[in-house]
Amino acid sequence: MPDSHPQPPHSSSSSGSSGPADPGALLLCGARLTDGRTVDVRLGGGRIEAVGTAGSLAGDGTQACGARVDLGGYLLLPAPAEAHAHGDTALSADEGGPVSYEPQDVQRRATEAALLQLGHGATALRAHVRVGDVPGLGALEAVLQARRSLRGLTELTTVAMPRLLTGVAGAEGLAMLRDALKMGASVVGGCPDLDPDPTGYVEAVLEVASEHGCPVDLHTDATDPARLARLAAMAGGLRPGVTLGPCGGLGRLPAQVASRTADQLAAAGVTVVCLPQGGCGGAERRSTAPVRLLRAAGVRVAAGSGALRDLSNPVGRGDPLEAAYLLSSRHGLRPEDAYDAVSASARSVLGLPEVRVEAGFPAELLAVRGGRLAGALSLAYSRIVVHRGRVVARTSAVREYCNSAVAAELGLPRQGRGEVS
Repeated sequence: MPDSHPQPPHSSSSSGSSGPADPGALLLCGARLTDGRTVDVRLGGGRIEAVGTAGSLAGDGTQACGARVDLGGYLLLPAPAEAHAHGDTALSADEGGPVSYEPQDVQRRATEAALLQLGHGATALRAHVRVGDVPGLGALEAVLQARRSLRGLTELTTVAMPRLLTGVAGAEGLAMLRDALKMGASVVGGCPDLDPDPTGYVEAVLEVASEHGCPVDLHTDATDPARLARLAAMAGGLRPGVTLGPCGGLGRLPAQVASRTADQLAAAGVTVVCLPQGGCGGAERRSTAPVRLLRAAGVRVAAGSGALRDLSNPVGRGDPLEAAYLLSSRHGLRPEDAYDAVSASARSVLGLPEVRVEAGFPAELLAVRGGRLAGALSLAYSRIVVHRGRVVARTSAVREYCNSAVAAELGLPRQGRGEVS
């Protein structure tokens, strides 16, 4: 677990009086923090420059630049990250028929999906992309092009997912995987459950990852504890580390067996990304990993969205706050722990630095209308998203009651109108 008192990457004064204001600075005014304080936050150079009591930073020159955002009535949080998306198939259910892997279609969908998730607050995204069993590396190139077009709005990284890696049929997949990394994929992934030799598949993935010094992110829903134990043992020595998801099969194992497996995953340093919104497999496989058991064993648990309106989940929202809401409401996590799964832990999966609303930390922030985290997870429509120190997305929801006898009888405002959380 992260140290409770980490040193910020670049410390700076929190007094707000350290010299001339940055002309590109942004002042967030009157934001509420989860500890109950109401503060002003000054951003500059992509980082949090200062945090002070409300009104204390207004006279430091930032106001003269006009770069200020009133966050009265908003809760300010570290921005979430999307730890498990599928960039090549996202939004394909809307088109009907077979999924198109034409590069222009993949790029358009991947871009639209990333912007949708950015609007929800995710300023970083890990997209799994199939290689080998779809036309060449065209889908990967399309997602990489989407990444380039989104630069400055959100951070998109790609996971190369070959279908087969063992035997004669797997030789082409192995060559394609290496080519994918040369092209720009930064993570080795895949699904060993689909290969005739799951152990051999994992061995091949770990070997390629070791060659290139890159992380591993594998899909598995296996209910075979021996297979998961072998995977954990094989992954234990790899750095920068191994992520598994969605691991819903763990939830179908007897409690004692699942507990032993969780201990093995913890000892190997494996991170589990669960998918509480429905996963990325068929409906018959949709179950969520036993998050409380995993956390109790010391496994780092993050949460992702999985499928976003594709054939396996035609109604996916891609909303990190919905994932956190489900972890709290359905799986019993405290709201703070549930939000950690989509923010700090998700950022750790992506290899990103920690974010805190403190001077010196990256200015990756999400403001949601409301006063408490539990309320924000329950109903947070209005959001302001900050990436690299600037506002990149806003969503504002308005509720309006009609002027009717029913509204009057219920005591609701007649023609009432106002922003809702």
